[in-house]
Amino acid sequence: MVEELRSAAPAPPAHVAIIMDGNGRWAKARGLPRIAGHRRGAEAVRRTIEASVECGVSYLTLFGFSSENWRRPTGEVDELMGLLRVYLRGEIAELHSQGVRVRIIGDRARLAPDIVTLINNAEALTNENRRLTLVVALSYGGRDDIVYAARRIAEEVAAGRLSPEAIDENLFSGYLRTAGIPDPDLLIRTSGEQRISNFLLWQSAYTELVYTDTLWPDFAKSDLEQALRDFQGRERRYGASAGSG
Repeated sequence: MVEELRSAAPAPPAHVAIIMDGNGRWAKARGLPRIAGHRRGAEAVRRTIEASVECGVSYLTLFGFSSENWRRPTGEVDELMGLLRVYLRGEIAELHSQGVRVRIIGDRARLAPDIVTLINNAEALTNENRRLTLVVALSYGGRDDIVYAARRIAEEVAAGRLSPEAIDENLFSGYLRTAGIPDPDLLIRTSGEQRISNFLLWQSAYTELVYTDTLWPDFAKSDLEQALRDFQGRERRYGASAGSG
């Protein structure tokens, strides 16, 4: 009977993407420095990974550091990069033991060499894991991703390796930094903001959007489950007509 109920339950989205917003406001409300919010945000990352595995999500993409975030004060950027180093050194072994595959997308040329080495090591160590694919967007921007793909395609055409007539949406997707990753089914943004802020622009063409007032450091399994229920209650049409009426 239990198995029948489980099989009747709506399937979770295969790919959930999250814009993790509200670390600074969480810290300000408590009279703490912004980095304290980012540290608590890292704890929310850990909870969300565990909850995603428990809920049956196959891909989880987190917007960790945008291309626009480089414009923040140097001190804050340095603190964020330091926190990233701590995470990559301290969490990857645990993720590997849980069967999580790690993939980083974004412009690595702007990251420090030691961080790029840590990223390469994390991806190599976890490459064969299949329980959950954790995609972290670092130094990432949706527009930059599209330009990156267009430039690569232009180089292929100029070299005579690709015909312009062969270019279609499927081929273009294969040149994005998310190549091989399915488009997100559900995009969650925390902290009450209702925009996608240059995140996965191409990939989110038919993604369902859920906004929550919860600040990212407070994001819990219950918040993820509520977003999943919201998603499961929607009818996805992909631009098709809803029929008469």
